[in-house]
Amino acid sequence: MKFVLIIDDEGSIRESLEGILGDEGYGVLSEGNGEAGLKSFRENPPNAVLLDVWLPDTDGVNILREMVKIDKKIPVIMISGHSGIDTAIQTIRIGAYDFIEKPLSLDRIVITVENAVKYNSVSEKKTILAGTLSGGFELIGESDGINALKEKILKVASSTAPVLITGENGTGKEMIARAIHSNSLKRSDEPFIAINCAAIPDELIESEIFGHERGAFTGANGRKRGKFELADGGTILLDEIGDMSLRMQSKILRVLQENRFQRVGGETDVDVDVRVVAATNKDLESEIASGRFRSDLFYRLNVIPFFIPPLRERRNDIPLLIDYFINIFGDNVDRLKIDDDAVNIMKNYDWRGNVRELKNIIERFSILNSNNKITKEDVLSELKIEPLADKHNVETISDGGYMKINSFKQAKEDFERAFLSYKLKENDNNITKTAITLGMSRRNLQKRMDCLNINQ
Repeated sequence: MKFVLIIDDEGSIRESLEGILGDEGYGVLSEGNGEAGLKSFRENPPNAVLLDVWLPDTDGVNILREMVKIDKKIPVIMISGHSGIDTAIQTIRIGAYDFIEKPLSLDRIVITVENAVKYNSVSEKKTILAGTLSGGFELIGESDGINALKEKILKVASSTAPVLITGENGTGKEMIARAIHSNSLKRSDEPFIAINCAAIPDELIESEIFGHERGAFTGANGRKRGKFELADGGTILLDEIGDMSLRMQSKILRVLQENRFQRVGGETDVDVDVRVVAATNKDLESEIASGRFRSDLFYRLNVIPFFIPPLRERRNDIPLLIDYFINIFGDNVDRLKIDDDAVNIMKNYDWRGNVRELKNIIERFSILNSNNKITKEDVLSELKIEPLADKHNVETISDGGYMKINSFKQAKEDFERAFLSYKLKENDNNITKTAITLGMSRRNLQKRMDCLNINQ
């Protein structure tokens, strides 16, 4: 028998929850204050907890913190009649499984407890291999930023809280959204619906998102279900939400608050159970300051924030991504090969299109390279970088590739790499002699060579 611990100071609520959960076949233990509840949690670890935020002897948020320290795998469902969105966000970030507002819907309690208990059972049994997510999604890389993303996806996937994903174009925001959906015990078998808010004109987007009734406008010859309705039970990705009009933002806010909406031309509310994931490449706080984005919608969405670092901030992942894409696009019989020098150039390139740009280039090489080999010259030509290693006078550099680089950081790195490579060649690759020539220590020269991936 699965066991649920209830901690609430209102006797009538404890009695109602005991009755409904008992009827569902759960064993139930109730406590009226935080100290007694925490003692029961320690001595008889439950399969799930229902914890009130407001308790007579302590703050339920503090009890949640203690429970997470004791056993973070046990799902804790927070309940409250007096807390706002800030408290909900705080508890989810601490580690709560879900947050339910009073007056309680007993049906929602039953469903949430059932999902929480399933989550707990699976958590006890499964071993998660580092870097592997269910549903066929892999986050390629070993950098701290990518490892943190992997852990966070697995931690929040079974929550129902909204997610806001930010990052530059091409970093993989939709892939993160799909990974969250695919790792959710409740939603992975339900629809995942994505809509690009920037790609649809404002006069059409409401019908796309919420659907319409027959006769709602010219050409509406029948009822059409919108994206939210199609995603019922699953997840909806509102991509590029920073480009959405203020009028539509207010309608999205209502869905987040009430889990219901009306089709265009309709008068009846449509109830939905949808997890909302939003994504944008914009700084929404700056958009709020400029009056282009609603602050209340931002706080509703930003319960669980994800930031995907650009590729140039995780350069050590680039060789792993190159190998991954070569395996995807290459011929299994005659695998595409790449020179070490070519890898080093790509590793130090300033990828403004991020992973998407890298993926497209490897795919292009796999199609166009007849000799199944990617050379340094291929990469320099594709990325439109001039080979500068032997260009060491200012006039030549001014007319060459450095002036075509938009990033100061990359131009500086490229110049330093070319300069040191030339000086090493001039001194027959003798590091000590080169260091003396340059007026620097051998140790510092070696460190710069390692940092810039300069091979002797």
